[in-house]
Amino acid sequence: MKIIEFECGNQKKKFEVPDFFIDDLIEFKRQMQLSKINFPIMDLFPIINEKFIQKENPEKHYFYQDLTVAQKIFKNNPLKHIDIGSRINGFVANVASFREIELFDIRDIPFAIPNVTFVKADLMNDLDTSLIDYCDSISSLHVLEHFGLGRYGDPISFEGYIAGLNNIYRILKKGGTFYFSAPIGYQQTLFNAHRIFSLTHLIELFDKKYKIESFSYENDSYHFFRDIELTEEMIHTNCGCTYGCGIFELIKI
Repeated sequence: MKIIEFECGNQKKKFEVPDFFIDDLIEFKRQMQLSKINFPIMDLFPIINEKFIQKENPEKHYFYQDLTVAQKIFKNNPLKHIDIGSRINGFVANVASFREIELFDIRDIPFAIPNVTFVKADLMNDLDTSLIDYCDSISSLHVLEHFGLGRYGDPISFEGYIAGLNNIYRILKKGGTFYFSAPIGYQQTLFNAHRIFSLTHLIELFDKKYKIESFSYENDSYHFFRDIELTEEMIHTNCGCTYGCGIFELIKI
């Protein structure tokens, strides 16, 4: 790394940059002097960590879960799909690129999104009867672990995630599909950010309500394992994760 100075207006700025940045800058200036196009360098804005690799890791948890579940919805082509609180600039946008989706969230969305219908709702509250057996497909990705912790303006509720899961079960029609993901590992609460669920606890919550159609997960090293057989050993050890991401495709019994 070397220190270079660049004059910007009446100021001189110093930048610490690697040799390749300096070499690229010299070559760019050389070509600029030979060109007839007026496109001056007014300032330096070094981006030095993207030259040799696109990104070291996809965004932890979100990239694979958003892609995987969107692909499953595309393949299954449900009549009506709704989502509970998943990322707008990831999963929701992925799905909205090929079909309509209804988004339920406790927070307002101050802008319109093509193919997305927004409903403001707190899924920890008593469910409106009009939403019972409302759809044949529902998703909630990396969301339920936040219910009841107050992080997103929701009321404090120690078992808020259970209330949310119960309402999702009521919204979904029999035989419908629930796509669910959450952090997996040693069960704990990191207040007020999120919970981490043990697989044992999650499977107990699903028992007699859902059939596990498929299970995928991302481990602590960002390696993704799609549609794997979930063994008793994996359940017991939480797939070796301390903060992994478990992704379930569940069919309502």
